[in-house]
Amino acid sequence: MTVSRSLAAFAALNGALAVAVGAFAAHGAGPQVKPLLTTGAHYELAHAVLALVCAVWPVRNRTIVLAGWLAAGGGLVFALALSGVALLGLPVMGAVAPVGGLLMIAAWLLIGFAALRTQTTPV
Repeated sequence: MTVSRSLAAFAALNGALAVAVGAFAAHGAGPQVKPLLTTGAHYELAHAVLALVCAVWPVRNRTIVLAGWLAAGGGLVFALALSGVALLGLPVMGAVAPVGGLLMIAAWLLIGFAALRTQTTPV
């Protein structure tokens, strides 16, 4: 099995950032910003794991690697947008969050597409 090391490293950094933001939301954030930070951290962590799965996917192809980058990038954009609204008071960042959401959706659709295209051997 080959591993996309750059994707795995990016996914790991996203995971670490998600845990840090989630911890801040749980222990240091005010009640007004806690829901936004928590939501961003949850989505970023879930998509960091998805990107890591794509990085070690057993059948190596460009579709899966692209899906991994879309998942990691989308999770990061989404979380940063919500953090910008919550921590910096930048309501314009609310318009950026759907871009991250679309990237995450595209990642899941690409994985589904790749799963249907992949040739498997009978068990």
